[in-house]
Amino acid sequence: MEKIYDVIVVGGGIAGYSAALTLKSLKRDCLWLGADLFGEKLRAAEYVRNYPAFTGKGAQFAARLEEQMSGERIAFTRGRADAVYAGETFTVTVGETSYLSRAVILATGVSQTGTVKGETNFLGRGVSYCAVCDGALYRGKVIAAVVASPKYAEEVEYLAGFAEAVHAFCMYPGAAFRAENIVVHLQKPLAVEGNMRVERLALADGKLEVAAVFFLRDAAPPAALVGGLETEGAHVKVARDLSTNLAGLFAAGDITGRPYQYIKAAGEGCTAAYSAHAYLAEQKQ
Repeated sequence: MEKIYDVIVVGGGIAGYSAALTLKSLKRDCLWLGADLFGEKLRAAEYVRNYPAFTGKGAQFAARLEEQMSGERIAFTRGRADAVYAGETFTVTVGETSYLSRAVILATGVSQTGTVKGETNFLGRGVSYCAVCDGALYRGKVIAAVVASPKYAEEVEYLAGFAEAVHAFCMYPGAAFRAENIVVHLQKPLAVEGNMRVERLALADGKLEVAAVFFLRDAAPPAALVGGLETEGAHVKVARDLSTNLAGLFAAGDITGRPYQYIKAAGEGCTAAYSAHAYLAEQKQ
């Protein structure tokens, strides 16, 4: 029988870590997963000064957190969540792997890397955030991928195995791929366009006809990640206890809105964990 966790925490940043740490102290069976542990943004930070009892470089801060993780025996599962399906039991998909839980805490942050005008308008109609989930739908088609970093090169290669051609718009220098049907662009598309479905990308120097656009980055927009989730722009709408409009689903950190600060993320991770714990206790009554 497939394992059902008490809580799945989605997001490898400080909000996710704080939630996982708190859930362990509450003796809850938790799976903590994310695309990256603590993320490139934190590790590259020149100076962290808004977190009590610490001042220094982001890389030093990440090292301190990892040291604490080890001491507390907090496990981290590397994997980018492609979708969260709400119900009596939640299903979180990571590529071809599915995890089940009774509650979920979203702590995926807010990513502006590679966002393009019109992308959310075509969600499910040619815009996708998961190469493994949807790549086969475009066999023999010309498609595009907006690629946030080199770590998604493998997913672009995966798409090339199905598509006639993949136009890769890379948001980083020195992009290179093995497949001959991948065309590298060093510009950012201006907009996703079409009628009922994606039909083209608007570029600075014209139009490019494509059947789909894959946005490959650490975090999909929350409304794309969870069907039926109530949002306010790029953020998840939450109550004081960080619950969302979906029972058993909570959110914490940058995904709930400004200020985008580590101390706020840590506090919300803790709060969301206690709220999930209370929700689970109520379900047993």
